[in-house]
Amino acid sequence: MSNRQSLVSVLMASAALCLFTVGDIQAQQNFDKVEIKTQKLTDSVYMLIGAGGNMGLSVGPDGVFLIDDQFAPLTPKIEAAIKVLTPKPVTFVINTHWHSDHTGGNVNLGKAGALIVAQDNVRKRLSSDQFIELLGAKEKPMAKEGLPVITFSQSVNFHLNGDDIAVFHVPNAHTDGDAIIHFRKANIVHMGDVFFNGFYPFIDFSSGGTPDGFIAAVERVIAITDAQTKIIPGHGPLAGKAELVIYRDMLVGTIGKIKALVKQGKTLEEIVAAKPTADFDERWGKGFIPPARYIEMVMKGLPK
Repeated sequence: MSNRQSLVSVLMASAALCLFTVGDIQAQQNFDKVEIKTQKLTDSVYMLIGAGGNMGLSVGPDGVFLIDDQFAPLTPKIEAAIKVLTPKPVTFVINTHWHSDHTGGNVNLGKAGALIVAQDNVRKRLSSDQFIELLGAKEKPMAKEGLPVITFSQSVNFHLNGDDIAVFHVPNAHTDGDAIIHFRKANIVHMGDVFFNGFYPFIDFSSGGTPDGFIAAVERVIAITDAQTKIIPGHGPLAGKAELVIYRDMLVGTIGKIKALVKQGKTLEEIVAAKPTADFDERWGKGFIPPARYIEMVMKGLPK
């Protein structure tokens, strides 16, 4: 099995754990059985759900704007789902970060003519060997056709399909290349893996992710949303501001307790035994990241 296939297998398993019941996991290991489901948010903006990170989609007279593209074998199914809404091919692909369950379709869509856009660090990571320490997964460089051809440091704006779409970088949250996509007129935000709705998040400290950056990124999105905002998480069901505030409170509560124990000089084993996440485990600890691994991620993501 190649390194890329190995990472895809790990991410498929993690995506299944995040998005489906245990009974669905086995089916999700076979891409042939994956269905791309479309959830309409407005007349032109949709959320697409399959295997891997949730996708966002804007269709209209100016083209097709796709946020993330899951795994490479799913590209024909994703394109078929889009063709139900519009005959136009994908014009732009925005990567929220570099992980394969969000960028796996880049090469296919890039070859088909889509312009791929991402934060500067996404191109850097996709262009070189990577290692996700928590998963023990290695990733080889992506083929040239799948690399972002337009990159940005802090932000870039699109004016498409009757909306003003702000894409902005939130540093060192899930990774060092996270982007938030804000449809200003539609009042919709795609948060990528800065938001795991209903699960402890994956802080990829080996890719520059940090607990403090996670909290700061969520706070930034809270500041630009209201009670009517629809929020597409990287994994989990569609949410609103109320759910995001609860998620923020969980992050602040758990990370604060873990930090306090680290400051006392406790070891990882001692902190796990102290169960600093106990008040939150029933709601948040049953997904891809169990409580002990979450504690480990927070500790390893703290400043040395």
